[in-house]
Amino acid sequence: MKILVTGATGFIGQNLVTLLLKKDIEIFCLVRENSDCSTIHKKAKIITYDKEIDRLLEVFEKEKFDGVIHLASLFLSEHKTNDIANLISSNIEFGTMVLEACKKSEVKWFINTGTFWQNYENKDYNPVNLYAATKEAFENIAKYYTQTSNLIFTTIKLNDTFGPNDTRNKVFNLWAKIAMSGETLEMSAGEQIIDISYIEDVVLAYEILISHLSSKEALSFKDKVFAVKSQTRASLKELSKIFEKATNSKLNIIWGGREYRQREVMQPWENGELIPSWSPKYTLEEAIKKTIGEL
Repeated sequence: MKILVTGATGFIGQNLVTLLLKKDIEIFCLVRENSDCSTIHKKAKIITYDKEIDRLLEVFEKEKFDGVIHLASLFLSEHKTNDIANLISSNIEFGTMVLEACKKSEVKWFINTGTFWQNYENKDYNPVNLYAATKEAFENIAKYYTQTSNLIFTTIKLNDTFGPNDTRNKVFNLWAKIAMSGETLEMSAGEQIIDISYIEDVVLAYEILISHLSSKEALSFKDKVFAVKSQTRASLKELSKIFEKATNSKLNIIWGGREYRQREVMQPWENGELIPSWSPKYTLEEAIKKTIGEL
């Protein structure tokens, strides 16, 4: 099997590429010019995207990919006016170019990555921010391609993720830092419910969906939307207690020291369907121990 992955330089992409290579799948990574590819597994083949659609079409025609996994995106929790062009280019235009190449070269399936933030207040569609709106816009554009070709397009929506070697400025990394240093951290009141998934569970979801899309039942997955959810949802305050127990540490947090963000997500999207045969393997405490260890 031959799969193209976008966003392979990101945290999820790095882990997914490594997993798929262990399954003897031939992996190609589509990266932008000047991307740092040092984190991508050496066995993956790198294709540079130079914004020339004709060259992209040539690659797709030559390689005849079985499927595409689309992880690439520009995430901004709050945008400035001069961010709009980059958001649209990264989250809409780039993906549409890939879809065009999929249609022309008769790629069988396309796994898109969406976000719970497309469903603020648990609505069918209510974007938390412009980033989420661009993710929804791309899904709507994809409907043209599924209606005019045999491409099977399906989406996995993610909320927050974590795991070993995650260099992003995420909550567990912040907490590990203050636990070791003894620093104090100001946070919101901590009442928001958190849905956060361990990286091994996340990439397993993609692997299982690939197996479905490679089966006789593949067509039944066309235009489906799935969610990757944590075994346990907890308030941010409750999550800090789970973290302290898992890492045998003490966090010095000033709850209420910061205001909630505009359109803070107090309750994550609840209506997402799980991928058949997938469920989280790890509890939050187990996953935090595997990620952080004792401090």
